[in-house]
Amino acid sequence: MNMTTASMTNSPYKTIWNLSWPQILMMMFHLMIGLVDVWVASKLGREIQASMGMISQSLFFFLVIAVATANGAVAAISQSIGAGRTLRTKRYVGLCFILGATLGSLILVLGFPFRNGILTLLQVPDEMRYVMEYFLEIFLYMLPLYYMLIITNAIFRAQKKVMLPLYSMIIVTVLNTIGDLGLGLGMWGFPDMGYKGLAWATLFSVSAGALFNIGVLYKSGYLRRKCMPPIKWVKKAFPYLFKVAGPSGLMQLVWHSGYLVLYSITASLPEGNVIALAGMTAGIRIESILFLPAFAFNMTASIIIGHYLGDGRPEEAKKFGYRILFLAIAFLGITALGLWQIIEPVTAIIAPEQVVLDEAVNYLFFNMLAIPFTLTSMIMAGALNGAGATVYNLIIFSITIWGFRLPLAYLLGHQVLESATGIWVAMLLSQGLQAAMIFYTFSCLNWQKFSMIKNKKRKINE
Repeated sequence: MNMTTASMTNSPYKTIWNLSWPQILMMMFHLMIGLVDVWVASKLGREIQASMGMISQSLFFFLVIAVATANGAVAAISQSIGAGRTLRTKRYVGLCFILGATLGSLILVLGFPFRNGILTLLQVPDEMRYVMEYFLEIFLYMLPLYYMLIITNAIFRAQKKVMLPLYSMIIVTVLNTIGDLGLGLGMWGFPDMGYKGLAWATLFSVSAGALFNIGVLYKSGYLRRKCMPPIKWVKKAFPYLFKVAGPSGLMQLVWHSGYLVLYSITASLPEGNVIALAGMTAGIRIESILFLPAFAFNMTASIIIGHYLGDGRPEEAKKFGYRILFLAIAFLGITALGLWQIIEPVTAIIAPEQVVLDEAVNYLFFNMLAIPFTLTSMIMAGALNGAGATVYNLIIFSITIWGFRLPLAYLLGHQVLESATGIWVAMLLSQGLQAAMIFYTFSCLNWQKFSMIKNKKRKINE
């Protein structure tokens, strides 16, 4: 998709939609992976279902550096393309690829010895411990290729080649579904491995998606020796990548550690903790029907803002931020209203047990009320990522999650309402505060100064 900034300006909403719909489909395939995982886990028992939710959040915790590097890649590569700097683009692609391979392997080596301590920190209930131990071990083995999948997808997005991440996600989804049903439930003559099959299905599918991306990147010429950046260039270029990725990584750490603590607060409820965990896991999967497409608009915002800032057009970048927010609220608002009409039968697909279903619907009531707030936070955060202004996201999310959401969740969940409902209320209120803060930042502060606009004439950019 080789749109120039001039052509994007002439057809703004067409541009947003053309970049967004493949990413929406990509995220829907991502949703299907989660739904199949939880559905198969529900067939194996509530302990397996709750474990699947907790391990998913734990895996995201290990992936924060990959996501941070991906955000840095989108900012640096999209701005380089917008500025017309072909060699700089190729070198940033090579640098991000090397970082992905190195960091994924490093996290595996450092994290593996502490896997049991991680489960202790999560306050995993005894009846779930044996499942979590196996999940965590297999998922750690998967980290290097998972890092490559995330970072190569970001490289393609920054180039506006949004169909390629969609293709890789289709591969992951198909293989994961076959593995879940085959290895998890013993269908089609596969060995019935139970919960162990779910872990191996994830490992095989993610590895296939990563290898597909690496093959495409090599075929396109970006992994050839001439595209690998020289050390002298890296010394000058890496600081900007780190300037973007550093706060982004810390923000991801804040976000996902916040969810881990939220899981711990839920797991330590005085009554009904396992039911609450299973309901939250199922609720998050259904919520993803809206959350993941919103993330597609988040990525579109990063791409477009990066290209316009690279082209030296910050005001047009800001206009596109508002346009993307408007389109996302209109699209997902209608989707949310339609989904709520059938929320119970849809949720029952992955939460057939009545007590888990009731708690999942209770979770969804409060979190679907927060959709306008969630969308505002996600779209504006994506725009700030594309500009390289990730430090603003770090500050805002730190305040709203650790300074507001978690203390309020404990207070309402454990002391005031003494139920999971208190935790869900805290999530709603914190989303409102977060949306207000980030919208003010995007509207009133000079976030454009974090881009490479001022560096366009420097030798590093050649």
